[in-house]
Amino acid sequence: MAAESARDKIIDAALELAGRQSWEGLRLHDVAAELQLSLNDVRAYFREKEDITDAWFDRADAAMLHAGTQPGLAELTPHESLHRLIMAWLVALAAHRRVTRQMIYGKFEPGHVHYQFAGLLRVSRTVQWLREAAHRDAVLPWRAFEETGLTAIYLATFFYWMRDESENATRTSVFLDRMLGRAERLTRCFPGVSEPHAKAGTPAPAAPEA
Repeated sequence: MAAESARDKIIDAALELAGRQSWEGLRLHDVAAELQLSLNDVRAYFREKEDITDAWFDRADAAMLHAGTQPGLAELTPHESLHRLIMAWLVALAAHRRVTRQMIYGKFEPGHVHYQFAGLLRVSRTVQWLREAAHRDAVLPWRAFEETGLTAIYLATFFYWMRDESENATRTSVFLDRMLGRAERLTRCFPGVSEPHAKAGTPAPAAPEA
């Protein structure tokens, strides 16, 4: 079994088994037994169960970046492109939304401080890829302002989505659109924030009307 194929099979089996019970109740020996592997086979790809969580979110990051390569993205407004990219990230997780929610809530358990710290780094990494996919080119000090705002929007939308029972997460889509609209109106107060592809010293184009 090819390395990438084996890795993906382990992730898929873990998600399927957790869907039948819970992420907390999942044990790696169950995954090994499901795939007729040894625990050493599993350990060759994942040092611990939390590594499977990271791999699951890596898939969402990859789906978001793939969405960023689709035709027409460059013609979208910043609002529209960020909306498309964040929703693509969420769609990639939708098949296992309940398990994803359990993964996140598990990180907040007392004694999991090391997971919480790693989770912060994970969020930062995803937001950085989001900015790259959306061609956000702001430089300091506006880059820090933008990153903070995008992180807040991304996290608020993610937590909203985890409880969204609407078909195709339409409520989440509306929620995200509203959050991006508020950020858009706020940035009009700070005209130095660059738009995609704007270079240092080049005035940013006016933001579209809400």
